Amino acid sequence: TIRQKLSFMYICVCNGVTERDIHEAVKQGAVRMRDLRTCLGVTGQCGVCACHAKTTLDKILSQELSRQTNASPS
Repeated sequence: TIRQKLSFMYICVCNGVTERDIHEAVKQGAVRMRDLRTCLGVTGQCGVCACHAKTTLDKILSQELSRQTNASPS
């Protein structure tokens, strides 16, 4: 399952946000860093996580787009 494939790597140590948390936020509609800040608090403290959070968000959004593209009939 997806839950098993996602790592527990921490993205934002200040707020304890993991890759899995970002994936769940995307499933609930997050598509921008602003969305992650609002729902998870990412970059709300020291901001060190910003680059890695953006990379993770982009990777997950790309995976979701691929999954949707592959699931739709041709």
